[in-house]
Amino acid sequence: WLRRCTHYLFIVVVAVNSTLLTINAGDYIFYTDWAWTSYTVFSILQTLMLIVGATYYLTFTGVPGTATYYALIMTVYTWVAKAAWFSLGYPYDFIVTPVWLPSAMLLDLVYWATKKNKHSLILFGGVLVGMSLPLFNMVNLITVADPLETAFKYPRPTLPPYMTPIEPQVGKFYNSPVALGAGAGAVLACTFAALGCKLNTW
Repeated sequence: WLRRCTHYLFIVVVAVNSTLLTINAGDYIFYTDWAWTSYTVFSILQTLMLIVGATYYLTFTGVPGTATYYALIMTVYTWVAKAAWFSLGYPYDFIVTPVWLPSAMLLDLVYWATKKNKHSLILFGGVLVGMSLPLFNMVNLITVADPLETAFKYPRPTLPPYMTPIEPQVGKFYNSPVALGAGAGAVLACTFAALGCKLNTW
């Protein structure tokens, strides 16, 4: 009974927190001096939020495909939250949410291809998710509406100073936010995948 309740509570908490992360990650769409740094940090955070919940769910059920289902839960939660924000006049693109699905599919594929080997799931799955999500995140960033155009189309005189759009300056973080996010994500995701597996054996 305790394990079942913990299971469902964990899924809800991680999925909701992932949703909140995504809403806040939308801020990097507005160009600031820290745009690429924010992109890198949020890519890594979303990678970790995805893999710990997806790995836990995947190893809890033992059925390949549940990681993708978990990513779908995160996506739907985010769509609902963004619809609420959009209805209040905040400009958000719905295209920025399904980034978790292909990464979760890779996690499912590793679990299936290695015949449910947890160690392979942690190592290979962690590396694949960590390296792929920043890349998918950048594809989404490229496809959203122009940040400055959107910002001036929706004037918000009550925005706090840190949200006010400005012209892009020297904001690139090590000149390659995707490479930095993928490198750090690949290392950290393995640790969080191990945590997801460990949560099933406590």
